[in-house]
Amino acid sequence: MNSVSSAPASFSIIIPTYREAGNIGRLLSYLREAAGPATALEIVVADAHSPDGTAAEARQAGALVVQCPQKGRAAQLNFGARHATGDILYFLHADTYPPADFVQQIRAAVAQGAGSGCYRLQFDHPSWFLKANAWFTRFPVQAFRFGDQSLFVRRTVFEQAGGYRETMVVFEDQEITGRLGRVAPFRVLPGPIVTSARKYRENGVVRLQSIYYLLTVMYHLGLPQHRMVDAYRRLIRQDKV
Repeated sequence: MNSVSSAPASFSIIIPTYREAGNIGRLLSYLREAAGPATALEIVVADAHSPDGTAAEARQAGALVVQCPQKGRAAQLNFGARHATGDILYFLHADTYPPADFVQQIRAAVAQGAGSGCYRLQFDHPSWFLKANAWFTRFPVQAFRFGDQSLFVRRTVFEQAGGYRETMVVFEDQEITGRLGRVAPFRVLPGPIVTSARKYRENGVVRLQSIYYLLTVMYHLGLPQHRMVDAYRRLIRQDKV
């Protein structure tokens, strides 16, 4: 048997960061432990020159830290992907935890023909409203695709689709899934990925979700990015966008 062709696909995790000191080290430790010592796991942290200790904390936890010259999730994800070496690219937010067997699940999905995919969403918050909204992420509908669900993709598929559109500051995660699905099958994995509801705690659950509904309508109406970004920055308390 050919040892090269039978070897599992190499795996790279790309995490965009900005002001994630106190969070990134905990996530990286979890990912290493979940993958296990037998898995050659490459983790690339694409930082946007965070003024806190994000980069140092990530390096201490064993990640390759690359400083992206442009702040913005799409630019950082593309920049991280260019520094990654894996056959499978796994884009993950710094406050989001995949299932413990995520490497095996993603490799299995790719081996079964998936070109890209994500997990169903779950928040670390007891709100029934958030649970109801997250429930819809199980369906293979682009309107229910969000960056917090993470994204795995074969490198060849990612490159053929053209990567993330760096002109997009918001909804870059939803936009790319449509293009990826036209290149190769997109699959929603059955398990949940757990993401932090910290932004909901800061802005109010119903209020923030209502703002997201508004932005979604703006996106599907084809409004320009600058108007969406302006609304995002005016309505949401945050320091990421």
